[in-house]
This record gives sequence, structure tokens and C-alpha cells, in this order.
Amino acid sequence: MKVDGASVKICFAIAVIALSCIAASGAERNSPDISRTARLVELESSRAFAPELLHDVLSTDHTLAARAALALGRTKDPRAEAPLARMFGAAHDPGVRAMAMYGMGLLADRVALDTATIERGLRDRDSIVRAAAVDAAQRIVAARRVPAARLIEPLVGLMQRDASSIVRARAAVALAAFADMPQASTIGREVIDAFEREREATVRWHEAWALGRAFPSAVSRARLDAGLTDRDDLVRMEFLIVAGRSSDPTLAHAIEALVHDPSWRVAEQATESLRRLAGGTRTEHLGSVPDGILTPPPDPQDTSSPLPRPVSVGPPQKPTVADLGPEVAFRLGSAASALDGPLPGLHPRVRIGTTKGTIVVRLYPEWAPLTVANFLSLVNRGYYDRLRWFRIVPNFVAQTGDPKNTGDGDAGYMIPSEENPLEQRAGVLSMGLNYEKGDAIRDSAGTQFYLTMSPQMHLNRAFTVFGEIESGFNVLGRLVES
Repeated sequence: MKVDGASVKICFAIAVIALSCIAASGAERNSPDISRTARLVELESSRAFAPELLHDVLSTDHTLAARAALALGRTKDPRAEAPLARMFGAAHDPGVRAMAMYGMGLLADRVALDTATIERGLRDRDSIVRAAAVDAAQRIVAARRVPAARLIEPLVGLMQRDASSIVRARAAVALAAFADMPQASTIGREVIDAFEREREATVRWHEAWALGRAFPSAVSRARLDAGLTDRDDLVRMEFLIVAGRSSDPTLAHAIEALVHDPSWRVAEQATESLRRLAGGTRTEHLGSVPDGILTPPPDPQDTSSPLPRPVSVGPPQKPTVADLGPEVAFRLGSAASALDGPLPGLHPRVRIGTTKGTIVVRLYPEWAPLTVANFLSLVNRGYYDRLRWFRIVPNFVAQTGDPKNTGDGDAGYMIPSEENPLEQRAGVLSMGLNYEKGDAIRDSAGTQFYLTMSPQMHLNRAFTVFGEIESGFNVLGRLVES
């Protein structure tokens, strides 16, 4: 299993801790009369285009209707396009319209979507709908099924002028999907202009990401020099990527200055950019910390007592809706922030103990219910204990969850993908996937997961985010493979 782009041999004791929520276990199952939300999970995971879904998207319960729209999109059945489009046009609740729009985007690789509908979403009065439409637009461009040039102008406008910083940031990332199209140079200049004017830190690093990954040729030497000394370490990292992709050997001196940057992530990327500038390839397996890089100091160890694990739970099994934990209400509201993190409610926490420190992750069952249930089940069974991080890639991911410690092992089953609008920013928890001919295979996750060290927005379309680091992020800077 790979992540498109894995420490020490660790005593990998993972335990669910009682911070704010209990973990799902074999003893804590839903009753035979499962909830409507659980039934939606059951249908979407089987990829069934069922009459129940069509009924629930018309519900007057906005929470149920919005969740049903997401389920319809996750089926990826082409027949879902028409009801989702009607739902978007008729619904008054912004959360319902947003999920109808997001669900349509999930169909972009199966259906030639009507870009006019997406444009209406980009002009919607509610920021949550505009954010969902930006995601749909990006998927349309990536799918290459329909001409998408007409989406450039509205996306540029959102990046430059939208009142929501989340929408501005996501529009910049969506524009990166045009990198190999004739309009790329023009778009690159628009991103540069927006970056020069932007003051919001989160938007700036999104724009810098787009420049580094899609439009490096648009960056002048003066802008590059300024970016390499930016106050934000994420921005410095992205401009280091621009420098590394250059063919200008005089940039080596400017890059070398950042090998000793106070931020371990910047220092590691500087080392990688020097290698790239010299014609080499990136480090795929970090076996030792490069010379000159100062790793972050250890945080105090978390010594709180974990919850006891269930006993006699047997071998790992593919999760079902009977394994789902307490539900988090799918109430979205009208603001784009609802698509940018957990929804209000209690969320399970898991403590990951490594020989280099403790990481605590918070899980998001409202966005990835079966993925969370699978992870907690494996945790409770001790499946991850004493595994190593078999893949660590600087400025990318740390990955584990393979009993073979090679990247080829799992528990003998696969779980369905649960695409959601959460971004692959730094510190997210996601499932690894198998690959075929360079493309990620949907529904091929099992037990392997990764933690991102920096934003990896190109993974948004295929990989399931199901949690985020709550504390201990800097532990990632001390891990190496061994």
C-alpha cells in the first residue's frame, strides 16, 4: 500500500484514551434497529444506488438529507447525478445544497458533469456551498471528461475576492489542476498576484502550495528570494520546492541557508531541494536525520492511564455498521468551516506511543464512520503494537500499519473509501491505498495509515481523511526508519 508522492523500530503501543469520548469496541454495538445514518453508511459502503437514498435526500430533516446526498455521491453511480442536481437546485438549506454539490463532484470521474451547475455553486450566497463547488470543480478538471476552461475565471475570482478565507484557499488549490493546460501560465500569474495581496496565513500557504506544485515557472527570482525568507514555515517549504524544481544552479546558496532553519520541516525540505537541484530524486525512505538538521525537542510524555482494551476480541475483521460508535450529528450550517474539520460533538482520541514520543490523534466518525470503526477495532486488538514506520518521506508522510513492515501487508480485508471534504493538510490521519499503473485503487484501504508532515493537497481526491493530530506533531520530526 502506498501514498502517492513511512522511526525507529518502535514499541508501537496504541491505546484509546479517555479524553472526551469512549472507543467503539466489540461490547459496544448498535442495536439491531440501526439508525438512519447507519443505514446510509451501509448503503454507501456497498455502493448501492438504492431507493432509500432517493427517499432520504428529499427528507425535511436537513441533517438526514445532507448525509444522504454524501452517500449518493459515494456510490459513484452515474444515476446519482440527476437527483443530486435537482436537490442542489431545489433545497433551501445550505448544508443540503453543499452536500449535493460535493456529491456531484464525486461523480466527475464517471459522468460528464454539467459545468454550468458547478458555476452556480461557485456563485452561491453561502460559503459552505462555494467551498463544496470548488472541490467539485477541481474534480471535474482532473477527470478530463468535459472542457473545463470556463471554470477558470470564477475560480480565480474566488481566490482573489471571496469573503471566506477557506474558499479563497481552496480555490487556489483547485486552480493547480490546470497545471498542464494551455492557460497554466496565465493562471500562475493570477496566483502570484493573489499571493502578493493576501494577508491571511492559511490562504497564503495554499497559494504557495499551488505555485510550488503547479506553477513554479511563474515565480520570479525576486519573488522566490522573498518566499524563501517568509515568516511562515509552510510558505518557505513551498518556495523551496519551487527552487528545487529550477535549473538555476545559483539557487544552491539560497537553499543551503535554509538547511539550518529553526523549523525541522523547512530544513528537511532544503536538503531535499538541494538534492533535486543537483539532478537527484527525493528521499523515499528516511533512515537517519540529515546532518545539520535540528530535530524538535521531546514533549513531556503522556502518562495518563489508557482505557482497558477488550479481551477475547479475536482476529481482525472487516467492520460493519454494527461496529459504529456513537454518532456525531451531521449538522453543517452555512459556513465553509463545517467542511474544514470535525463537526460539533464528542470524538474518540487515540494515543500512539513511539520510542521518540507520544502522538494523540482525534478521529472524525462523522466524515469517515467505517474507517474510524476499523481503526479503533485494530487498536483494541493490539494490531498495531510493535510495528515500525516502514515508510518515512521527508516533507511528506510517515506510514505504518503493515504486519510485514514492508508496505505489502494487511489484515486480509479491504474497507470502502469514504471521500470527504477534509483537506490533506499537515498533521492529518489518512488510510493508505493500493496502486495500479500509477493510480490509487478505490476501496483498497485495510490497515495501513499515514500522518502527513506537510500539506499534500494532491491527495484530496482519492484518500480518506479520518482524523488529525491533536498533540505531538513534532514527534514526526524525530522519527526515522530502522
